[in-house]
Amino acid sequence: MNETSLRDDAPPAGQDEALIRIVDLEKRFQGKNTDVYALRGVNLEINRGDIFGIIGKSGAGKSTLVRCINMLERPTAGHVFFEGKDICALNDAELRTVRRSMGMIFQQFNLLMQRTAEQNVTFPLELVGTPPDKARERARELLDLVGLSKRMEAYPSQLSGGQKQRVAIARALATNPRVLLCDEATSALDPATTDSILALIKDINVSLGITAVIITHEMSVIEKICSQVAILGKGSVVESGAVADVFFHPQTEFARKLVLPEALQNMPQERLYRLIFNGRSSYEPVIANMVLECGCPVNIMYADTRDLDGVAYGQMVLQLPEREESIKRIMAYARAHSIMLEEMSHV
Repeated sequence: MNETSLRDDAPPAGQDEALIRIVDLEKRFQGKNTDVYALRGVNLEINRGDIFGIIGKSGAGKSTLVRCINMLERPTAGHVFFEGKDICALNDAELRTVRRSMGMIFQQFNLLMQRTAEQNVTFPLELVGTPPDKARERARELLDLVGLSKRMEAYPSQLSGGQKQRVAIARALATNPRVLLCDEATSALDPATTDSILALIKDINVSLGITAVIITHEMSVIEKICSQVAILGKGSVVESGAVADVFFHPQTEFARKLVLPEALQNMPQERLYRLIFNGRSSYEPVIANMVLECGCPVNIMYADTRDLDGVAYGQMVLQLPEREESIKRIMAYARAHSIMLEEMSHV
């Protein structure tokens, strides 16, 4: 398969300016007695080539935000810049042209049940007037890309959930988009299938240079493929940055409650401290050295490891001794050895 033929209009290498820039975005719905704000004061930059995650609980405004990015929902205020152009100011005809550069996949696949996999992929090409033979050639290339070259004639009812989502991804790529918008694209899938779909999106991002925006409520999805993340709460961006920074050094109470594992929520709250490991420090006997030098035993209450953007990270939750003098000694040791040890008063 020739990758150039699939993405022959990719931007020149080295262009790292924001592909999508959202400025003071607001989406307001008129309620019976008062207006309801789905989004308010949202500011984000998504750079070309990123896999950018947007995470939040149900009702946070995630799906509304992604629908404002491609103008399926018109914002009530603010701006969405795509490749430097304010698409909020475009008319419907101009928007249709811009949307060809924005592929979208959904939680429920949204395939046409009376069309085969190949016909589902050719559908958006038919809408823009692509000759039938060219549309079929493109569909076959894309179905091969997503691993369904042997299922081109199958109907959606004959496909598994993962296969349906692969068809949906191929369809979203049909018009050579600059960005792939994924709205809870793995929420209806089992864990193994979810991993395979995320790996496919990562491969597409790397091989075709397509920026991906991942809307999800699942922490594991962000951890596995995203390089940047924004946490959305009550329609506003609570925190954003590199995944490792936000997940392991959350700056707000809202972010801490969202990113910390559920296992930490029911722990006794006295004298809990979180120890962070990166790929370098995880090979060092940090706990053993600290206990030996300080002469103070600690309880290990929780531990886990995560792979974030190819780097191994780990964390432990320690319960320190009751004596204040022992806690001060341990904290002094941590500072002297550049060990991140933070009190978890927020749990």
